[in-house]
Amino acid sequence: MKILITGGCGFVGSNLAIYLRKNIKKAKIYSLDNLIRKGSILNQRRLINNNIKNFKYNIESLTRINSLPKVDLIIDCCAEPAIEESKKNPDKVFNTNLIGTFNILKKCIRDKSNLIFLSSSRVYSIKKLRKIINKNKLIKPIKIKKLINENFETSSASSLYGFTKFSSEKLILELFFGTNLKYIINRFGVIAGPWQFGKQDQGFIPLWVAKHFLKRKLSYIGFGGYGHQVRDILHINDVCEIIKLQIKNLNKINNDVFNIGGGFKNKISLKDLTIKCQKLTKNKIKFNKKPKTSIFDIPYYVSDNKKVSKTYKWKPSYSLEKILDDILIWLSMNKEVWKFFK
Repeated sequence: MKILITGGCGFVGSNLAIYLRKNIKKAKIYSLDNLIRKGSILNQRRLINNNIKNFKYNIESLTRINSLPKVDLIIDCCAEPAIEESKKNPDKVFNTNLIGTFNILKKCIRDKSNLIFLSSSRVYSIKKLRKIINKNKLIKPIKIKKLINENFETSSASSLYGFTKFSSEKLILELFFGTNLKYIINRFGVIAGPWQFGKQDQGFIPLWVAKHFLKRKLSYIGFGGYGHQVRDILHINDVCEIIKLQIKNLNKINNDVFNIGGGFKNKISLKDLTIKCQKLTKNKIKFNKKPKTSIFDIPYYVSDNKKVSKTYKWKPSYSLEKILDDILIWLSMNKEVWKFFK
């Protein structure tokens, strides 16, 4: 089997490429990545060490995309995932996330390649997600047990990033309609693990561990600055495992959408994450309190894995503690990555 992974030198793409190279017999893995994101050169080196070739092409160039090898499956991981880029650089978000996927879909049609598309939990309505928790209640820890499933509202604003992801989902349905090609759409929540060069609005778990490990300042941003906002966390290895299962079952299970995350057992607030990082690193650091946040920010999101768990007999196997441990071990063994967590 030949597999092309777009965004193959990013956090998810590089880990997935190496995992599939080791876990699917006789798989030939290719990567597409223009290497402009921080840390991508280090991840390319990891791919080379695993006999995976990266094509340094821009996903916005259809000519370049069509020159790539013909493959059986494309896994589209390529995206500008930082929500705040929606305001700062809308053209970049639109072109990378939507035009890029459009080009990938054209190649799928041309080469008769199946597709696994990495979408996002951010396709869901910002207003509806904000209504789950009254802002005033963020003075205290959140204690509700609400889970977000595939039927949550998508009809209203979700950020430009969310729009491009949801629009890409619709493009897949439109272009694959009437063909024999197969697809899976995965709406992932927060993913974390080694080789993620995180920042406040994207990849905050390794950022939290690294800042404690390196004794550098952090901030609680938004919703009063109390740190009570909640997310569920999924280990990158659990991501790789579910995608491997989807590849192996693609002939039987296809043309569907799944919410995938750490779920209720792996939910955590920033405040509790701080406590865990303090215990893990034995370090306490200074926190700034910034009460206001972006209009795109949400106070609460926890994935409902019921559908994906029932379909694939899969559930997250990595606990929060194990996720944090793995990140700390990675930081301890790779001093060259410390510069990314200033």
